[in-house]
Amino acid sequence: MTAASRNDILVVDDDPDLLRLIEIRLTAAGYGVATAASAEQALARLAVARPRLVITDLRMAGMDGMALFEAVQARDPALPVIMLTAHGTIPDAVAAVKSGVFGYLTKPFDPGELLAEVGRAAALSGGAATAVAAEGGADWRGEIITRNPAMEEVLGRARLVAGNDASVLIHGASGSGKELLARAIHRASPRRDRPFVAVNCGAIPDELLESELFGHVKGAFTGAASDHRGLVQAADGGTLLLDEIGDMPAALQVKLLRVLQERAVRPVGSTQECPVNVRVISATHRDLDAEMAQGRFREDLYYRLNVVALSLPSLGERREDIPLLASHFLVRLAARYRKSVNAIAPEAIERLVTAPWPGNVRQLHNVIEQCLALATTPVIAPALVEQALRNEETELDSFETARRDFERDYLTRLLKITGGNVTQAARMAKRNRTEFYKLLQRHKLEAKLFKSR
Repeated sequence: MTAASRNDILVVDDDPDLLRLIEIRLTAAGYGVATAASAEQALARLAVARPRLVITDLRMAGMDGMALFEAVQARDPALPVIMLTAHGTIPDAVAAVKSGVFGYLTKPFDPGELLAEVGRAAALSGGAATAVAAEGGADWRGEIITRNPAMEEVLGRARLVAGNDASVLIHGASGSGKELLARAIHRASPRRDRPFVAVNCGAIPDELLESELFGHVKGAFTGAASDHRGLVQAADGGTLLLDEIGDMPAALQVKLLRVLQERAVRPVGSTQECPVNVRVISATHRDLDAEMAQGRFREDLYYRLNVVALSLPSLGERREDIPLLASHFLVRLAARYRKSVNAIAPEAIERLVTAPWPGNVRQLHNVIEQCLALATTPVIAPALVEQALRNEETELDSFETARRDFERDYLTRLLKITGGNVTQAARMAKRNRTEFYKLLQRHKLEAKLFKSR
């Protein structure tokens, strides 16, 4: 157990002797402790600094512990609360746990039990992410929930680069929040009152992408019944996000480079160029260095886009953010679904924290949404989280992944049937030998390994 910051735990009790005893024990264990003699005083302290945990007596003069918990939940759903209760009020404490209180301890409590419960709660606490609201002008990053040092470093660099028009390239796995970071940069920039336009280069068919980006004039191609203003022009004066830039076709990369160099766009079918003033942010989950080495991405375009590089950590690299993000999603989704689900059980939080999260923040959002849709109590139970995680693991693969896996399995079966005879296998597949060899090379299959001994 390591010593922590000075506001690890806020202890609230109107019994000064008990308050002092708890403070001594927690301080000796290495925690920073603040105390409050009433719920009202506790709320005043919470307005100044956010602890990792609140411990409060249930029965107090004036505002009681349950009212304090409800006030804490209203302002910070991710902040865990442990309730202290006498034997006569155990039913009330149990009801409080069902409402989302992290746990309760009966007085007189065992010191070991206190430290165990505090350790569990402090480990899962969301830390100081919501403290960004106290920073001047912090609205720019309001949608990004974090207390992770690596993520904070990325945000610090993003805030610095936001003040100028330098092109930014954001690296990050799918679902890690690349578009959220791009929007945050836009909100922190002098262009914040102008348009923010996001284009997913991998989601638009190649034959339509040029027209969508640069626009077209009437009659430029079959079906072009009128002039169409492209997304680059739509972002004029503001910020253009080119998401999944690594998926852009090579032919279009040349035209994009010209637009960036000339600061002008020529719609498809037009002989006139239209001046544009956009700040370009691009994002990708691909390794563009490897793509350049393979000749799939232009080096000159890469250096034009990669003036400032920002790399987002995966959710697995920022696990301390998982309780925060889960609570944040729960509050938003509960409002959308109009359901009175207001907490996630501690065991469920523990399961979320230890899950692998290949789909990153997007996957976590989906899991919380599944849990909320199926919840029948105010607290999301561990079983719901387990079920949602299993459903995520059995989701359908993408079309490209499914096609690749089918090809490999199909070729393997043919080679097994023919004993590695490529001519016979190609004939069965109704493909010529050259094409069949290319398929084998693509999937790194060696026919000789299938030949009968």
